[in-house]
Amino acid sequence: MADTEHTEEVDPQFEPVIKLTDQVETKTHEEDEDALFKMRAKLFRFETTSSEWKERGTGDVRLLQHKTTKKVRLVMRRDKTLKVCANHSITSDMRLMPNIGSDRSWVWKVAADVSEGEPTAETLAIRFANADNAQSFKSEFEKAQKINTSKEEPAVPAAEETKEEEVKEDEAKDETKEPEEATEEAKEAAEAKEEGKETKED
Repeated sequence: MADTEHTEEVDPQFEPVIKLTDQVETKTHEEDEDALFKMRAKLFRFETTSSEWKERGTGDVRLLQHKTTKKVRLVMRRDKTLKVCANHSITSDMRLMPNIGSDRSWVWKVAADVSEGEPTAETLAIRFANADNAQSFKSEFEKAQKINTSKEEPAVPAAEETKEEEVKEDEAKDETKEPEEATEEAKEAAEAKEEGKETKED
């Protein structure tokens, strides 16, 4: 009889213990920039405490230009992890110096590299696969310096215009004062004449 009994089929349902939230879009601030240069290289950082070079990572070094401000910065991310190992503006005081004993490597100093979050002064070295790649990087690096310098130049004439406006304002103030002073002098002259008449009558 047990064999003839109908057994109910069980349809198990499973619900996820953790509910996933909506996917959040992450921004790298590179969406508003155009890549002027991109090449694979290896980056090093000079450690002052131990006086030796430490490898920061291998990846693509890029020169990115902002679409609005037209300013150019250097950004480099490590392969696979994509962690930033170099991120700084290219300023006119930077000099690419050849690394001793290598024609495919450059060394330069940075006043404010923000790859670790806080701006820090760094001495960096970059090594390319060959001398041609190293020269291409140097050429584009120097072009970026000229671009950034040209964007800073308009600030000087603006300062000069401000000074000229201040001078004109001072001259205008002097002109407004002159009629008042002339009026005072006329009053004093009239009073002196009246005093002279009174003295003669006496």
